[in-house]
Amino acid sequence: MTIDLSMKLNSPMNPSLCPAGIPRLHPIVLVLCLVAGLSAPAAEVLPRVAAPPEPSGMVSLFTGKDLTGWDGDPRLWSVKGGAIRGETTAENPAKGNTFLILKDRRFGNFDLRLSFRCNASNNSGIQYRSKHITEGRVANSWVVRGYQHEIRNEHKLPSVTGFIYDEGGRRGRMCLVGEKAAWENGRKHVLGTFLNDEDYRQLFKLDDWNDVVIIAEGNHIRHFLNGTLVVDFTDNDPNLALKEGIIALQLHAGRPMWAEYRNLRIKDLAP
Repeated sequence: MTIDLSMKLNSPMNPSLCPAGIPRLHPIVLVLCLVAGLSAPAAEVLPRVAAPPEPSGMVSLFTGKDLTGWDGDPRLWSVKGGAIRGETTAENPAKGNTFLILKDRRFGNFDLRLSFRCNASNNSGIQYRSKHITEGRVANSWVVRGYQHEIRNEHKLPSVTGFIYDEGGRRGRMCLVGEKAAWENGRKHVLGTFLNDEDYRQLFKLDDWNDVVIIAEGNHIRHFLNGTLVVDFTDNDPNLALKEGIIALQLHAGRPMWAEYRNLRIKDLAP
């Protein structure tokens, strides 16, 4: 369609029609219409997706009895009732965000499964493809940076369990729960949505154990909660995308809190 932009600003609307039958508009109105037309299309509403069956050959990351194979602040981490428990108190706070780190193991492509529960006074997280930071100005001996699966005891979007956070980085909340998104050209692009507030409220078990699945394959990452996809993220940033790294569990600085993890198991996936 050809649009005539030759009208003067003080001329009346031209009553003639464009070939498509649309009235020619005053130039100011036309510019506004053109700008609106350049807006990004609405994200596609996608169907809900179930987690894939657990593959054979999963390897346990936790004995259920002690913290063999893990390293963290002994003031804050212990084993209680067959679960890893991290807890801070007013008398025994975390000095900055601190982590329980799986020692001497790095993972690139993997299927990680576990269960967690926590209280609502603060938040925790599951680090993966991350790095243990020991140099420079660090708040404690267990500082970790990289991709984080957020852990919270909340069920009102967006501050809930499951979103991807760039711990120690500059990208913040890279992909929210209910989003299919890609990071490229310096920002996030939302390609579709598949969960709303009510969906999540029904999915999450407040004050109870919840099951998590994290599947990382190349630059494609998916988070599942209680058997349902909650995040579908592709990291296309050539400089910031993480390919492999360590796994760790977080205790957040600030208000006293506790978080527990059990049945941690993983399988390496072929590149």
